[in-house]
Amino acid sequence: MEDSLKTILWKEFGAAIDMLENAIAACPDSLWNDNSKFWYNAYHVIFFLDYYLTEEEEKFHPPAPFTLSEFNPDGEMPERVYDKSELITYINYCREKCRKLISELTDENMQKRFINKYRNYSRLEIIIYNLRHVQHHAGQLNLLLRQNGNEPPDWVSQTKAEME
Repeated sequence: MEDSLKTILWKEFGAAIDMLENAIAACPDSLWNDNSKFWYNAYHVIFFLDYYLTEEEEKFHPPAPFTLSEFNPDGEMPERVYDKSELITYINYCREKCRKLISELTDENMQKRFINKYRNYSRLEIIIYNLRHVQHHAGQLNLLLRQNGNEPPDWVSQTKAEME
C-alpha cells in the first residue's frame, strides 16, 4: 500500500478517534452515568475499536481493568462504571494500536481476513468499518451532549497526530 494512502487513512481514522476523545472529555459529571449511560456508550465503542484493530481476533483481550463483558450475548454490563480518565487512557492505547496497524499495511497483509461469527472482512475493510463505527458513536455522544444542554466539541478535520 502506498505511503500516501496510509497517511490519508490514518489522518481520517485518527480524526474520528480524536472526535470520540473530545466528546468524552466534554461530558459533564452529571451526564456521565445518568439514564443515557454516556460512559457505557463511550466504553462500547472503545472496546470494539480495540477489538477490530486486533490482527488475531481470537486472541483478543482488552487491557486491564476492562473485561470481555461486551461479548456477553445477554447484554451484561461491565462490573462497574469506568471513569473518564480510564476511557481516555484506553483511547490512547487504541490510537497507538491503530497508527501501528495502518503504518504496517502492505498490499499482502491488507488481504488478511478478519473473521468472526458476524464478519468476514479483509484487513482494509475492517479498518474502514471500524472507522465508521467510531464516527457513528462519536456523533451519538455529541448528540447526547447537545440534548442535555452542553456544547459538543468542534469537528476534527484531520488528526494532528503524525503517522509515525
